[in-house]
Amino acid sequence: MSICGPILGDVADRVRGAANKRPRYDPDRLLEVAVQQFILRGYEATSMAQLGKAAGLGKSSIYHHFASKEAILHRALSRALDALFAVLEEEQARLGPPPARLEHLLRRTVEVLVDELPYVTLLLRVRGNSRTELWALERRRHFDREVAELVAATASTGGLRQGLEPGLGARLLLGMVNSISEWYRPGGPLSAADLARMAASVGLHGISGAARAGAAGARGAKID
Repeated sequence: MSICGPILGDVADRVRGAANKRPRYDPDRLLEVAVQQFILRGYEATSMAQLGKAAGLGKSSIYHHFASKEAILHRALSRALDALFAVLEEEQARLGPPPARLEHLLRRTVEVLVDELPYVTLLLRVRGNSRTELWALERRRHFDREVAELVAATASTGGLRQGLEPGLGARLLLGMVNSISEWYRPGGPLSAADLARMAASVGLHGISGAARAGAAGARGAKID
């Protein structure tokens, strides 16, 4: 009686079982893992081999979904930028008095930052060391210019503090919003909507006086 058949069958079953236990990734899930590694290690310092190890995949499996590491970066930065530019196209950001449009823009930008936190965090860390990073920086500057123009329009209606230059005002507002990526962690007691409302209130009215009414009811955020 030959034992080759049972042995080979058992080996084949084990191979199939091991294959079934390997993580299955679609491009979106692989992108999540890659962005985590880019933030942790830095884009330039992260190799495809390290991405494969973090995902539990061979490099060939990654190349099946993305042509290169820079293609992964482009997809990640596009996700953040597309979400931010979509805010500019919203009706409440385009129509109505400039102060109301600016408040809406600030609130929604914070909500996008929270919803797409890893991707926006990566966007804020690019330094222009590759063609994709230079492209992303230019799109980010375009977004910043749109915000600055809306701040200037708000100033022309008397909606900003006297003596505050609109360009500086735009930088201060964007700096406040962008800093959220450094300390905000999901899962805290503060919802994205509450955080967005408070950020817009503080950004436009300060942290005392009328701003207190806008912040009432919210109680802190989870900060590392």
